[in-house]
Amino acid sequence: MEEKDIKNNAEQFTYAYSSREQDEIKKIRNKYLAPDEREDKMAQLLRLDASVTKKGTLISLIFGIIGSIVLGIGMCLAMDVLSIPYGMPIGIAVGIIGIACIIVAYPLYTRITEKEKARLAPEILRLTDELMNR
Repeated sequence: MEEKDIKNNAEQFTYAYSSREQDEIKKIRNKYLAPDEREDKMAQLLRLDASVTKKGTLISLIFGIIGSIVLGIGMCLAMDVLSIPYGMPIGIAVGIIGIACIIVAYPLYTRITEKEKARLAPEILRLTDELMNR
């Protein structure tokens, strides 16, 4: 009988996780659950929205970086760092080409982004209509 009393009177230990820990646990759990149709459409919508600017950003960055490098080479030639005959006029010409690449980068970004918006707009609008009607 003594054993029963000890078991019944034993203190129970319970632990409750904080809300931040609960959120983290839910995130981990949701990774392993099968996504429902609404979550799939929302993920697709977010992916499409991000892809509108991604292509323009990449191409304009490439143009800007190449333009900066070409401008730097032109400056080296113009300052006679490489000791090349007629370095000053060649350096100025190369520098102008680099400046042109840098100047073209932003208009290129806006043009590509507008084309991508026009291309993806029907799909994005369709997905937003489906998600808002539910």
